[in-house]
Amino acid sequence: MAGHSKWKQIKRAKAKNDAQRGAIISKHVRAIQVAVREGGPAPDANVNLRNALLAARADNVPGENLQRAIDRATGGADDRPIEAVAYEGYGPGGVAMLVQALTDNRQRTVSEVRHAFDRHGGSLGTAGSVAWQFDRRGIILAADASEATQELAIELGALDFQVTDEGKLEIQTDPVELDRAVKALESRGIAVDSAEIGMIPQNVVAVPEGRAGQLLRLLEALEELDDVQDVYSNLDFATVQIAS
Repeated sequence: MAGHSKWKQIKRAKAKNDAQRGAIISKHVRAIQVAVREGGPAPDANVNLRNALLAARADNVPGENLQRAIDRATGGADDRPIEAVAYEGYGPGGVAMLVQALTDNRQRTVSEVRHAFDRHGGSLGTAGSVAWQFDRRGIILAADASEATQELAIELGALDFQVTDEGKLEIQTDPVELDRAVKALESRGIAVDSAEIGMIPQNVVAVPEGRAGQLLRLLEALEELDDVQDVYSNLDFATVQIAS
């Protein structure tokens, strides 16, 4: 899971200015609103909302923004249909990429995604061209990476886990087991910083020679699009600093 963890750390390190913070908050607000509309406003009864809130809090989204998003979705103040869409493509050097978005205008979103790929040396592919290289997984970031927590992760049936550069424990679960695993950790007094459903590459590839900067610019350009929620790749980010 090194690639997934490393990119999350890179993203958060770059999110420092007000514009970047505003974009991050907007993405979380949209995810929360979609979760509420699909499953209701009660986190205990809506796993998707619970996970969206955890992800938002991990990015330090203010509580008032979270509650306002729930209230807005519950009250139906914005009735524009928002749907989940996914795009697949290749970055420079053939790095596989998955882009997940929430949009009220498919034509706008695909145009923006295609432009980002074209501008930064990538190419937008067809449905199914890349997705087969990824597995859908529950991903938990626990604040405690002690041996006891690792043993608990094994007891809970974790598919994989690793200690991150920040000294936290990133645990990979079957998606249907994500909520149960989070509750089990919290019941043992282990703080959960985030929990989400994500796409994990089956295999990672080293950064192609001389392409590190171009790849990161493409990833950043995709992440900065208002409609884009997540970008996944099979790039091994542990090799980026060495090559760049």
